[in-house]
Amino acid sequence: MNPTNSTNSMNAINSLSRQELARLVARHLPPEGFVNLGIGAPTAIADHLPAGSHVMLHSENGILNVGPKPSEGQEDGDLINAGKMPVTLARGGSYFDSSLSFSMMRGGHLDIAILGAFQVSEHGDLANWSTGDLHGAPPAIGGAIDLAVGARQIWVMMDHSTRDAQPRLVQRCTLPLTAVGVVTRVFTNLAIVGITNEGFVLEALFEQASVEEVQQRTGALLSLSPEMRRFGRDGVLVPA
Repeated sequence: MNPTNSTNSMNAINSLSRQELARLVARHLPPEGFVNLGIGAPTAIADHLPAGSHVMLHSENGILNVGPKPSEGQEDGDLINAGKMPVTLARGGSYFDSSLSFSMMRGGHLDIAILGAFQVSEHGDLANWSTGDLHGAPPAIGGAIDLAVGARQIWVMMDHSTRDAQPRLVQRCTLPLTAVGVVTRVFTNLAIVGITNEGFVLEALFEQASVEEVQQRTGALLSLSPEMRRFGRDGVLVPA
């Protein structure tokens, strides 16, 4: 289903902020494991891991057990993530060269990679790079291609639609593909969407949005999970 031409009501939908979305994703991580945070929005997840989490965050430039961003004035110019943003190192963390980091990525040692995307298809195809003409985006596929085929699960974190209300969840990607059929779950500022053999399944919905509004912003049919839930700005899931 394509979005309607009337976008005023669609643009008026309240949605999660970038930090609230990061908190939502952080709440869904397993209690332990190795998780890569892709460049861009996913890096904010490091600031929202629940207390007691034993997840070890990986950055492709060669850090394991990435911590939250440093306090203002405490930045270390030599300690940055793959997006060149300052980070801290959690207890037990380590540094290593990029060849070892990519061996981790390609060797199946990461449980989950959380990536940003321009588009995700109903078959789990991932398009998260550009030819360089989209708002200054890096004109290369980068390490995402290694993560897409090397991590055991691929989650995507992105806005549900573009600034002009065009869908990012689509029947078929029209942008260059990073990998085919790899995405299993998508977290947007409006919904949590699973990807199955039958297509998109709406697992959870932001409390201030309706199913109809989210369907309007989605470029393919959304099936409703029989266990669909709601979430608020705190990222906590409750019965629908």
